[in-house]
Parts: sequence; structure tokens; C-alpha cells
Amino acid sequence: MTTSDKNGTTAATTAALHHLVEGPASAPPLLLGPSLGTSLALWDGVAPELAVSHRVVRWDLPGHGGSDAALIGPGATVADLAGLVLALADSLSLDRFAYAGVSLGGAVGLHLATHAPERVTSLAVICSSAHFGAAGPWEERAALARREGMAGIAEASPSRWFTPGFTVAALVDDVRGADPAGYAACCDALASYDIGGLLPTVTAPTLVVAGREDPAAPPPHSREIADGVPGATLVELPHAAHLAPAEQPEAVTAALRTHLDGAPASGARVRREVLGDTHVTRAQAGTTAFTARFQDLVSRYAWGEIWTDPTLTRRERSMITLTALVARGHHDELAPHVRAAGRNGLTRDEIGAVLLQSAVHCGVPAAHAAFKVAERVLAEDGPAGS
Repeated sequence: MTTSDKNGTTAATTAALHHLVEGPASAPPLLLGPSLGTSLALWDGVAPELAVSHRVVRWDLPGHGGSDAALIGPGATVADLAGLVLALADSLSLDRFAYAGVSLGGAVGLHLATHAPERVTSLAVICSSAHFGAAGPWEERAALARREGMAGIAEASPSRWFTPGFTVAALVDDVRGADPAGYAACCDALASYDIGGLLPTVTAPTLVVAGREDPAAPPPHSREIADGVPGATLVELPHAAHLAPAEQPEAVTAALRTHLDGAPASGARVRREVLGDTHVTRAQAGTTAFTARFQDLVSRYAWGEIWTDPTLTRRERSMITLTALVARGHHDELAPHVRAAGRNGLTRDEIGAVLLQSAVHCGVPAAHAAFKVAERVLAEDGPAGS
């Protein structure tokens, strides 16, 4: 069964992993994997921000959240979980995707990056490890879940997951409500997992995030991954334990956005891309000692902060800018922004529609003057098509 809302968010429960899809359908895909014992709710503080610029797919482990425990059984491996993730990606027609995962979800990401590198465009491994210690403790925990259920495991979870004094009750409820068989099978997967020898084969750009107070996967585990994966970046977060996306969502979001989107584009570069070299060169040629700081402000703030914010597309920003310039009667600035609108994908008819909308809300005289400016620009070198 699949449900959706007006924002394009869908939740699905099928024979595959239960998952939630958020963000524009045309955006680059990003899969988010959970920690043992949690559901896709682990990403509640992070996923909505990432979904501004990505098609985010969160998924539940077998026996957790909405995923059927029968998807895996006793003796399951991380490879089995990775296979389920690939099947989910295939069902969503995602040939290639970025991936970020916490703890066991991070282990799944490392397996995908080493065994299906053609599918993974980038990787983020959060509060995870190349091997989670000896098999014995995991086998004991699996046996406990099968024998006594989840109550005792849930009671012990906060001390492993969070720094003292912090908790997220809903995540503790997740482990309390997990299916014991599915949870135990995931413990089996962790018991047999050791990917340390394959770290040098990871080719995807990799971010490793550690919680400095993580008792389950201490920072040395993250450093081992960062040292083993060629070119990996390591970020250590203070005041974070094992579930960093829940405890430090802003810091995790910032690290992931930088990793996924790269460093913010240069304001000077964006200004030239939007307005064109001729206009910007002419503006800069007229810079004096008196106006230099103003030109720097324009490049750094207007173009380096506002125009690079992924919340709106450049096409949308052009429409807003045209309307604002009409409203204020800034016709000298309107001409280069009509040209910019063409570079940003607006057709002649769409530019005209923006000016008509401006006539209604900004006044007919303002729009009349704007039409004269736009008509002149479009006759010279305006955007093609209608």
C-alpha cells in the first residue's frame, strides 16, 4: 500500500522495506538508513531540510517501524540488508543514489559502496564502524530478544544512544515496539559484520561523522573508517552520542548538506552566471574606492548567500526579482534581469506573464514601463521560445 500527500511525500508498505519518500521527484535521490532499534523517525530533524534539494528516501529495518520482520531471518547478514535496500531502490527506479546511514544503517552503506559501487554516488557513515566488536555480545543480545522480548533492551537503550540528560522518547518507543525476531536477526547481521579490509576499495566521496560521546561506536571507530577510505572527510560532533541525527540534527544536516552539495558557490561566479559577463564586468569596471565595499556586499550577500540558497530555483528567483524591480521602478536593473530570466529558463511568454501579474499587484503604469524595457531587451537578445 502506498499513500501520498499534496507535497509529494509518500509512505509505502509492501513486500519490500517500509519507506518514506520526500522532496521533488526530479531532485537527486538520497537514501537514509537507520540505526538498530530505531525507525525512519530517527531522521525527523534532518530529512525535511535535505528534501529541499534531494529526493529523500528513508527506510525501516526489518521488524522495525513498518517493515516486516520476515524480510530476514536468523543468521542474517549486512549483505542481506544491503540487498533489500537495492531492491527498494530498484522499485523506485533509482539507478544511482547518495546514501547516508547511522550505525547499522552506516554498515549497510559501506557494504553498498564496496559491493555495488556503481550504484552509490556519495556515502555518509554516521556513528558507525567497520566492525562492531566481537560476535559474542551481539549473539547474546539476539538470544535475549528472542527469549524475553524487547522490554529489557529498550530500558538499556538510552544510555547507549544519548548523552546524559538527553533522550527522545519516541525513539525509545521504537525499540520497545520492535519485533523481537527482526531485531534479533539484525543483531545476527552485526555479529558477522567486518568490512575493515575493504575500506580502501571505496570510491564514492565519503563523509564520516562521529559523536564524541558515543559509547556504542566511539570516535576511534570513525577514525578507522576515515583513515581507510581514500579521501574521506571526518567530522566529530561534540555533545552527541550514538544517535547524532536525533541529538544534534542541525550539525548533522549542515555536514550532510556540505558533503552532498559541495561548498557554497562563489557569489562572484553566480553573479556572472545569472547576469552575464558583460554586465558584471561593466559594473566592476566602474568600482571606485568609495563603492568597493558595496560591490563586495552585493557579491557576498546577494549572490553568495541569497542566490545560492537551494530553497528556490534560479528560475523562481528570476520571477520574484522581475516583480520586485517592477514594483520599485528600478528599470536600469530590470533590463539585465530580463536577460537573466532567459538564462534561468523563462520563455518570452513567461516573462510577459510575470509582467502582467505585476500590473495587477504593482500598478499598470509600473508594468507599462516594464513592458517597454522588456520588449527592447527581448528584441535585442532575449530568450528564445515561447
